Amino acid sequence: MLHEIDLTQNGPHGQAMADAVSTCVHCGFCLSACPTYEQLGDEADSPRGRIFLMKEVLEGKLDLEAAAPHVDRCLGCLACEPACPSGVPYRDLISPFRAATAGRRRVSWLQRMARRVVQLTLPYPGRFRIAATMGRWSRPLVEAMPAFLVPRVARAMLGLLPDQLPKRSETKAFYPATGEQRGVVAMLRGCAQTVLAPEINAATIRVLTANGIEVHVPENQVCCGALSWHVGNLRGAQGFANQNLDAFDRQDAPWDAVLTNAAGCGSGLHEYGLILAGTDRQTQAETFAAKVSDVSRYLSRLSTRKAFPDRGTTTRIAYHDACHLANAQGVRSEPRALLRAIPGVTLVEITDGHLCCGSAGTYNIDQPDMANQLGDAKARAILATEPDVIATGNIGCLTQIRTHLKRVAEADGMPLTELPSVRHTVEILADAYDGVDLARAAGR
Repeated sequence: MLHEIDLTQNGPHGQAMADAVSTCVHCGFCLSACPTYEQLGDEADSPRGRIFLMKEVLEGKLDLEAAAPHVDRCLGCLACEPACPSGVPYRDLISPFRAATAGRRRVSWLQRMARRVVQLTLPYPGRFRIAATMGRWSRPLVEAMPAFLVPRVARAMLGLLPDQLPKRSETKAFYPATGEQRGVVAMLRGCAQTVLAPEINAATIRVLTANGIEVHVPENQVCCGALSWHVGNLRGAQGFANQNLDAFDRQDAPWDAVLTNAAGCGSGLHEYGLILAGTDRQTQAETFAAKVSDVSRYLSRLSTRKAFPDRGTTTRIAYHDACHLANAQGVRSEPRALLRAIPGVTLVEITDGHLCCGSAGTYNIDQPDMANQLGDAKARAILATEPDVIATGNIGCLTQIRTHLKRVAEADGMPLTELPSVRHTVEILADAYDGVDLARAAGR
């Protein structure tokens, strides 16, 4: 697509944004891959439509406020990237555009306050635990109030909280390999995940050490920064990126890989070169990003793995592709292969599995209506496969799918006890090593 973007007016991200625009040939292959276009059927809410709108804003030909609603509705799921025959790097446009225009947006005080609350709580486990606890206490009161008295954003936040928070669980700095050591890795703890599902990190460590991998958990690590980056908070994202480079990318670091077990976090770490573009750490960030791997990809590349015992039972597992694992990192076959290696497991595919579940970082808070439509569609598609267990690789997807499975069940009069459990892939692997009944391991 031809453009007249002035690179001197858009800072260090100007070239990346212009290159993304110029790669698009407006062919339309992205339309069927886009969840918002699927729901709305509006060209402006498709990837190629948004690319054109962002181009026009960057050229100074279109007022930002005319384009903003459509850009805001973009999940950033990147389903358009694998669908694009021209290889448009959409990720190099959407987040930098949001960052470049953040200071020019006219945003209501309520929306500004909600985003501020999210940015000040979710990336910080201690603060988030306090906020989540207060939210759970206040939820019955809020639910009893008339809808017009409670902002939609507040209802969306409270609706995603679990009925009960797990007990606080701390990770140690070092976990030795079991048996012969075959590798040394560093693990990103994550932020919201440590509060909502600390068992995911515990399972990750169990699976890795059982396969001879020594695990380090650097103490000074922080949020990956993706939650800030995807909403245009460049300063916040750069702050987190710099702190994590200090924590993980040290001269004395013994690890051969940096592992993540949350798709959004892994995608965020892979974008450190773009986040820190134009800074004196850009090259370091790009080198660091090359060492980052999702835990399922790392495990799949081991020459041999510890064998799973035969439990003597069968389990039907529906695998949900987390967008920032499948689309952003290209990890699709690896988790499926790991699950299929468990004796008695039958893996089933979800209809329209490429469509986002509606989580997408803080999207289900910022855009609750669209997120609810996508969550409902995903829950119904999953239930149609009649699984015992649902596996995925991202805490946001876990939360979104659990929430909407419950809502669909309540709407359809389905007993909640009949719902399948929703689990992280590594939790299933850890339980398979223990020889437990996978369908009942989560207490369904």
